[in-house]
Amino acid sequence: MSYITGVGLLPYGKHEGSSTIDLMSRAAELALADAGLKRGDIDGFLCGYSTTMPHIMLATVFAEHFGITPSYAHAIQVGGATGMAMAMLAHQLVEGGVAKHVLVVGGENRLTGQSRDASIQALAQVGHPTYEVPLGPTIPAYYGLVANRYMHEYGVTQEDLAEFAVLMRQHALTHPGAQFHDPITVADVMASKTIATPLKLLDCCPVSDGGAAFVVSYEPTSSTKIRVRGAAQAHTHQHITAAPALSELGAEIAIARAKKATGIEISDVRYAAVYDSFTITLAMLLEDLGLAGRGEAAAQVRAGYFSQHGVMPLNTHGGLLSYGHCGVGGAMAHLVETHLQMTGRAENRQVRDASVALLHGDGGVLSSHVSMFLERVS
Repeated sequence: MSYITGVGLLPYGKHEGSSTIDLMSRAAELALADAGLKRGDIDGFLCGYSTTMPHIMLATVFAEHFGITPSYAHAIQVGGATGMAMAMLAHQLVEGGVAKHVLVVGGENRLTGQSRDASIQALAQVGHPTYEVPLGPTIPAYYGLVANRYMHEYGVTQEDLAEFAVLMRQHALTHPGAQFHDPITVADVMASKTIATPLKLLDCCPVSDGGAAFVVSYEPTSSTKIRVRGAAQAHTHQHITAAPALSELGAEIAIARAKKATGIEISDVRYAAVYDSFTITLAMLLEDLGLAGRGEAAAQVRAGYFSQHGVMPLNTHGGLLSYGHCGVGGAMAHLVETHLQMTGRAENRQVRDASVALLHGDGGVLSSHVSMFLERVS
């Protein structure tokens, strides 16, 4: 048993002059203050990787800088699933008695700390070195391939994908820390320039500076108790040329394992936080997780099902698509927002009921998946 006792989140966008360590430190300070803990209380530490600071021992570099001496520490790399994988590991460390308070941090100055070309080059290296990288594709190109296949099999249109971008922007308008605050329409998405057919510019998450952190503890540190009910992973492939059929991707496996481990069903969930690097990512994951039928997620978006006051509020901070994406910290913002919703502190974004939440992270090109359930207990 473990509890998420504190969270911290920076605004995403530009943080001129701030390094990866600066952003991680500021987020960590917020999380510790939120949990009512001091640096000396932290005996476990996890952090994600940073493309702008690719140190081989980033966890201990941060620990030294931040002034903590944990008995357990290391950095993790599972692409976009890193944040949720760290949450799962922190839960297991606490549940296993290895640590009492695990600080989890992610962040980097991805927007101001490297050039556009350097960012593109870094992301291009995820492809297979023999069969993919020589052909020049980047992450959007890989997801474009997936999108084309998905649209062909399930009758999804570009306008359908645009609905997810519009929803995430609607939610971002209510969060002061979001990178984007200009409303958009389906027409705006369709008119934005093509990045990798069928994906347009507004179908893709931005590059951001930012940081996020949370603390996982062996017991609550406040009267509001948010318990990690359980989590599960699935890793079906690394490279798109080795990916299984669309109907056999890891999200379905991870959520099935998480449901079996926790006894929670999708019908029990009241709030969802789902990885959304691209509109196609969000569309596919919602359907793979059982939050919508095949090819039906866009229609549910149009009907208001996933809006703040809908049946299943989703990514009420604006998600990666509009709150921003600073690498590992990008998806961690989903967990921070979930915690704020579950503790009734989401202010004008507050949903009706967030007593049981489903979180899902995706790394690579739908390669690595982590599903987690949180619940509020009395």
